Amino acid sequence: MKDGIHPKYQDTVVTCGCGNTFKTRSTRPELKIDICSSCHPFYTGKLKYVDTAGRIEKFQSKFAAGSYASLQKPAKKKK
Repeated sequence: MKDGIHPKYQDTVVTCGCGNTFKTRSTRPELKIDICSSCHPFYTGKLKYVDTAGRIEKFQSKFAAGSYASLQKPAKKKK
């Protein structure tokens, strides 16, 4: 490998949104993540919705109005 072209590989502190922190190695000194193995539903076995930026509410409000074009039945033609 050539010298001087690779980034420095260093110890990294990873911080999750739930408050969990752990150490690993990366090219960055610090990483902030939204979800980790201690709060992810797959690892914990608990059902939990991971809502990023209100996407669930946005979806529910869009379909609650009933005005979404693909859900509307076509108007019957009069003869």
